[in-house]
Amino acid sequence: MTTNNNIQDKIDSTFEALDAMETVNVSPFFKDKTMNVLFAEKEEKQMSWNWFTPKLQLATLVCVVVLNVIAFTKVEQTTSYDENVSEFAESYGLFTNDDDTSILIN
Repeated sequence: MTTNNNIQDKIDSTFEALDAMETVNVSPFFKDKTMNVLFAEKEEKQMSWNWFTPKLQLATLVCVVVLNVIAFTKVEQTTSYDENVSEFAESYGLFTNDDDTSILIN
């Protein structure tokens, strides 16, 4: 029986604690202050890319295009398609000489 009384005492103390709760008075601008703090953090994260301005982006794009044009013209001047195919065939053993005769032809 003492166990039941102890349980009942615990239940009663829990209900008394619930009755002791009161409403919390919050500042009417609490939400605004909280939202300002949250948005201030997002603005700080965006500041890391501020150095990459549109002028710098345009200059970078122009440099990349110029380098590509120079590289393309150098490649066109130094090599041709036939030379590349012949070199590829020789390196992989696909190139055959006209002087060689096949066993099947004789």
